[in-house]
Order: sequence, then structure tokens, then C-alpha cells
Amino acid sequence: MRVGTFVLAAQFPGQGQGEALHRAVRTATATEEAGLDAVWLAEHHFVPYGTCPSAATFAAFLLGRTRRIGVGTAVSVLPTAHPVALGEQAALLHHTSGGRFTLGVGRGGPWVDLEVFGGGLEAYEEGYTEALDLLLRWLRESRVDADGPRYRFREVPVVPCAAEALTGPPSGPPLVVACVSDASVRSAARRGLPMLLGMHCGDEEKARMTALWRHEALASGRPPTDVDALAAEHVSAGVAQVADSRAEAVETLLKAMPGWLRQGLAAHVTVDGRTRAMRDPVAYTELLCDLHPVGPPDLCAERLARTAERTGIRRFALLAEGSGDLTTTEANVHRLGADVLPLLGSEERRQPVGAVSSPGGPGTG
Repeated sequence: MRVGTFVLAAQFPGQGQGEALHRAVRTATATEEAGLDAVWLAEHHFVPYGTCPSAATFAAFLLGRTRRIGVGTAVSVLPTAHPVALGEQAALLHHTSGGRFTLGVGRGGPWVDLEVFGGGLEAYEEGYTEALDLLLRWLRESRVDADGPRYRFREVPVVPCAAEALTGPPSGPPLVVACVSDASVRSAARRGLPMLLGMHCGDEEKARMTALWRHEALASGRPPTDVDALAAEHVSAGVAQVADSRAEAVETLLKAMPGWLRQGLAAHVTVDGRTRAMRDPVAYTELLCDLHPVGPPDLCAERLARTAERTGIRRFALLAEGSGDLTTTEANVHRLGADVLPLLGSEERRQPVGAVSSPGGPGTG
């Protein structure tokens, strides 16, 4: 089981943006110190829900600050980025990190971001699949051209070529796709791409989505062994708060998360003025506490093991900054490593910090 952190660089009420970003950096370095697997970085624009506007840029910084852990984007939003530019960044980080980078991509939402970056609503509603396929070609081929509705250009060489082997057979950076609907699950499966499933989903829904993904992947003609290998790379996002008791952990999150959610989610502005319903912040926090590892170490381990058993997913990206406090967040990350991870089976843990023979060694991300 691979357990990592999910970092939003959340700006809680009363905090500055720099404070949120500083806590995000410290969360990532604590992730490595604690012996966890990876750090996953969210991307948002113009809202205090998350103050990191470029997950790939932040990933580059953290890959330089760490030696062992994987660093992934969760996610880079395709409708507001050119797929070739994103592919170039991914290839650069793949090669310079020794294979520690994972590119996660997603469709995002119908936000004003589309207006600011020039893609418009069309990029969100109709252009996502074209962008994803172009990105895949850029990561897998040595020369690429395009002749689609949105992207058209003559054949050009891919430099640096992501598929050029680091060692052994040709390989590029791992790619995962955020899936929130059956259509997105089918799209990922047909392309042989593992899924990143959100923290709002419970085990039953995630199990249904992984079963649909497997059915579609097999129906596309992929051998069962390949499907099994790809399915092992699915990622489940969640929330984690480790404390001496369940009541203490829940109280920590209920004191801080509703204010952040209320402020952050309310700041989203749609590009076309469409109405949208916002979750009740307190009820949503309570739901997250019920779904995810929130409580004493044995309960946290049981929740993770239960999700793995029910869904088949054994990779986790856990939001550890739900307290909004730097000291509490760092302690939470360290308790995940020291108190929870050993209960999940020490044979599946990554090497502890200091056991790496040389900087920049490959990792799974």
C-alpha cells in the first residue's frame, strides 16, 4: 500500500497566501521525512480554496527539495493549458528527477479560468478529449503533428522526448486522469490510463468506478495482465487526521475545514453565469470524516485497508492540512508515517530517508 499526501495549499480564513504556500512546502518535506510514498499537488486559479496556480511548477520546486518521494500533479487542468507545453514540462521533470514525477490531468470546472486563459467554454465542453489525446501522443512519440478542431500544426520533433528510456525499455512519465463521471472512467480505460478518484466519493462509488474501468479496459482489447498492472496505479484521494481519539481528530477538522470550504468554494465563479449548488461546509466536513482515515492510528489503518479491500485501490493521496495550522499539519504527516503506516504492512513501505544511495533516484510517484 502506497500512502502519500494531497496538498492544496489551502488558504484558511485569516491567513495570507504566502502562509498557505509555506505550509504546502513544509507538508511536502514532512511527507518525505515521514517515510510516505508521494506528494500530490492540486492546481487552482483565483480562489483561496487552493493557492497553487501551477501544479507542474510547484512539482519542479519540490522535486528539487526532495530526494526520494514521488511528486505528482492532482491535477494539471487541461482546458487551461496547451497540451504540448504541459507535455514538455512533464518530460523535463521526468528526466531531471530520475523518474519521480507523475502527471495527473483533469477537465477542471466551468470556471472563469477559461475566460482568462482564452480557452473559453468550448475548451471545457468539447476540447478536453482532443487535448488529452494530443498530450498522450506527445508523451509517447518522438515526432508529433496535429490536425484537429482546436490544435493544428506541422510535424515537429519532441524535445526532450519523454519516451526516451532512462534505463531499460522506452518509458515516459506515469500519467493518471481524474475521473468524476462514467464517461470520464470509460475514456480513461479505453486509453489505458489509471484513475485519480476524488475525496468526495465513498468506497461503494469508487468500487463501482474501478469495476467499470476494468470492464471497459478489457473490452478495448487489453490483455488481463496489462489491465491488472494499470489498475494497480489508480489513486484514491481522501482526508487524514491522526489523533489519540476519534473525537479529537474530528474536532480538529470541524474547527477549521468548514471556514476554509465556505470561503474557498464560494469564491469559484462560473465562466457563463450558470448556477451551481455549493455543499454545506459543515455537512461536507462531517462526510469526509466518516469516509476517510480520521481518528486514532488503528482506526486510520482500518479505514485505508477497508478502502483497499473494497475498491482494489492501494495508492492514497491524503489531505493532511485540514487543521489549517502548520505545526498540527506537520505532526499529522509524521503520525501517518510513524503510527499508521506500520499497521499497513512494513514490507510495502518505501525506504526511509537516508537509505537512498544517490540523489534523484527513480521512484514510482
